[in-house]
Amino acid sequence: MSVSPDHYRTQAQGLVARGDTAGALKLLETALQEHSDNAPLANSAGNLAMKLSDFPRAARHFGQAAELVPASLEYAINLAIALGAADRHGKALAALEPLEREGMHDARYCSVRAGCARGAGDLAQAAKWYDRSIALNPSGAKALHGRARVALERGTSDAVQFFEHALSVNGRDAEAWFGLAEALDAAGERARARELAEQLVHQAPHWIAALRLLAQIRLAAGEADFTSHFAEAEKRAPDNPQIAREHIRVLEQHDLFADALENAQNAAHRFPDDETLALLQASYAGIIGEDALAKSLFDGLALQNPDRWLLEARYLLGREDYDRCGALLDKVIASDPFHINTWALRDFLWRLTGDERGEWLHGQQGLVQMLELPDGEAVLRDSVPLLHSLHDGSAFPLGQSLRGGTQTRGGLFNRPEPELQRLHEVLLVALQNYQAALPAFDPQHPTLRLRDSGLVITGSWSVRLAGGGDFHAAHLHPEGVVSSALYCTLPDGLDDNEDHAGHIELGRPPPKLRIDLEPRYTLRPKVGHLALFPSTLYHGTRPFAVGERMTVAFDVQ
Repeated sequence: MSVSPDHYRTQAQGLVARGDTAGALKLLETALQEHSDNAPLANSAGNLAMKLSDFPRAARHFGQAAELVPASLEYAINLAIALGAADRHGKALAALEPLEREGMHDARYCSVRAGCARGAGDLAQAAKWYDRSIALNPSGAKALHGRARVALERGTSDAVQFFEHALSVNGRDAEAWFGLAEALDAAGERARARELAEQLVHQAPHWIAALRLLAQIRLAAGEADFTSHFAEAEKRAPDNPQIAREHIRVLEQHDLFADALENAQNAAHRFPDDETLALLQASYAGIIGEDALAKSLFDGLALQNPDRWLLEARYLLGREDYDRCGALLDKVIASDPFHINTWALRDFLWRLTGDERGEWLHGQQGLVQMLELPDGEAVLRDSVPLLHSLHDGSAFPLGQSLRGGTQTRGGLFNRPEPELQRLHEVLLVALQNYQAALPAFDPQHPTLRLRDSGLVITGSWSVRLAGGGDFHAAHLHPEGVVSSALYCTLPDGLDDNEDHAGHIELGRPPPKLRIDLEPRYTLRPKVGHLALFPSTLYHGTRPFAVGERMTVAFDVQ
């Protein structure tokens, strides 16, 4: 005799009440084998999978329900939420779009669609749908917070007001308080931003994002010891090693390697079983030249994972132990075939050992290009004044490659100004021209494997450097496959110098690697021209004496 769907659901509710959500889900999945045409049963299974944070599984069940009843707004919304949680935002939007006519009158539909659009990177659509959700339900806390976050990410001047509105509805939303602190900092209200960030750190010393925000504010204020609050947080949350790890990471990002080593040693004493801290000690000891300590620490590690192999390979490269270095890099590549940092180290290894694969990796004609920006004169004439105004309200950024100067906040091309949208359009054209001139497709090459794929601009920002010492330290962009520099303004006389002042260097190792190689490429910047090159190339700039140098840069995926 068949068991009814309602009976299965009642049994599942009992299991959930006793704390056995996994058992309840398994029971409903068994029921679906018998009642595969029952949409409410599939929807209930999806809800249980969401409680277990098994988002792909939830999407599968919600998808079954939505397929059985295509007109159901509830099922479509649930499916979109699960797909968004699984980072499949395009699929989530596709699930919602057929029901737009009915959904545009439903506040929850509008809020979920806004969240999916934000996840897909379409912040203008996100703002539109959040605004509609708020119009339908002015007290909708999720929509209010989402709309505030979109305002911050787009860099609009109303972000503070949006966060204050969200907090007036739900003052217990810690993430909204954090967003308000970010918005205040971006708006130049740094005293209020600092006060709020300090309160957040005091109340939640384990909150890494809040610790970093306070460090950013203190760094922008010119404080030499801009990370001391990390040490205070470590005292207040003594059982949390993540605070120490982040403290060490920030110190490293600003070339404070001796301080990073000291903090790693102190943290390792407090957490003797945390091999990650021992690994960090070994890495920083190698960077500052304490080779005996570094070797002892590396030799004593039982930890075997890509992080360990990469850091030890970096150390061995500087010690000219090329065979062991190469073997470790091979292990990282075996686990992640297109790991940007590892390919960058392979470049140095192959060049140091005369391996012809170095030419295959970075020496092929067309991998590095300097392109004239389409309609560049007109586009820059419109966008440069706006970029200057953004820099006037920006600060020296935390954890970036700048050594002096300012960097714009957030995603530059997320902003709504038409000047930046036009700049984005012509950069996409230039990117297509770059792709068309690349060498042939090569499935083994970290860049040329995408020779014929669709490429998109992801992260985007602008940097302004001043003469007298500002420069970019050699660095990588591991989140992209192609990196860039568009020259918007340049000092006079860069063509006349013999020491390549202000030029961009590709393939020169950073000092922390302790190896001596000249750059593979040195490119002379020119206003209105765009440098594009593989993200597997370390890149930095040389200082220049006087004047100002402003660029726009972005990552490509």
